[in-house]
Amino acid sequence: MRKTLIALMFAAALPTVAMAMPDAGGPRHGEHHRGGAPFAQLDLSREQRQQIGTLMGEQMKSRHEITQRYLEKLPAADQKALKDELKAKKDKTQAEIRALLKPEQQKQFDEMTKKQDERRAEWAEFKAWKAEKANKAQ
Repeated sequence: MRKTLIALMFAAALPTVAMAMPDAGGPRHGEHHRGGAPFAQLDLSREQRQQIGTLMGEQMKSRHEITQRYLEKLPAADQKALKDELKAKKDKTQAEIRALLKPEQQKQFDEMTKKQDERRAEWAEFKAWKAEKANKAQ
């Protein structure tokens, strides 16, 4: 039970970590208001920023893979409940963000969201195809 709880809490934190990850291309718009990027005080070269961005991206991917392994060990009902709760939270946050935007920004936001959903669907389709191909090879 304790491991399950830890895995669920970790999985719930993943979207936050993903949003907080710095862009490999340098500081994002508005970072000067928030104190800058995590490594801004180190006076890094462009190459160092890119290398650190790559390492942080690999760390995030690794964290996601580890989380997936533990989530797959959960009973199907718990997996579904977790996915439903995460989706509900994401939908609520997106609705709150959208409410803060001006009408023309809302249109852009809706287009961006639609493109992201399409990419996710394509990725899910690819993963299913890849799994099917792997099963046939065995």
